Amino acid sequence: MSSDAVRVVVADDQDAIRTGLVMILSSAEDIEVVAEAADGTSAVRAADHHRPDVVLMDIRMPGIDGIEATRRILDAASSQVLVLTTFDLDDYVDDALAAGAAGFLLKSVDAPSLCGAVRAVARGDGVLAPEITRRVIDRYANAPRRVALPGLDLLTARESDVLACLGRGLSNAEISAALVITEATTKSHVSRVLTKLGLRSRTQAAIAAQDAGLAD
Repeated sequence: MSSDAVRVVVADDQDAIRTGLVMILSSAEDIEVVAEAADGTSAVRAADHHRPDVVLMDIRMPGIDGIEATRRILDAASSQVLVLTTFDLDDYVDDALAAGAAGFLLKSVDAPSLCGAVRAVARGDGVLAPEITRRVIDRYANAPRRVALPGLDLLTARESDVLACLGRGLSNAEISAALVITEATTKSHVSRVLTKLGLRSRTQAAIAAQDAGLAD
């Protein structure tokens, strides 16, 4: 296993599904599953102990559910969280993104797409299942614009440019190309934008930018 492999914790309360996810991810040469968890509490504990790049998180689990576990992991800045669930109900999507999840996938996702999503989240990009992307875009595009974002005046001109790019759904590579900066610089700008605006994830930043009309 490469030393720069993406390190993952897999959290799902169904043994068969968790085993299948582990097998899929472990088959990729650049992904390493460092721990498994059968409930939200164990997922938070595993994230705190292993500090993986990504936690692949189910939503419906006993005890602390995946939404609350995601919130706690993001509060501790342990890892990025990619939610994987059977359900695509709007409330679950909204709750997952509000908790700070970097992505939301359905369990019907194929193996290559799952591995690709894990890699994308690990490098700082956001991921939404194709089945729900249009619905999310339509909902926020049709929503009334809100007041200016608190903390927006704290951003530099370049950070504001990055925020607008996030609102348009651009990946780090696409932002780098659009603004003619390196991906490392883009990641630094994204991190500072999140800190200044008090946001948990780039997906939250994208939604905030759309709400404020910055992505128009």
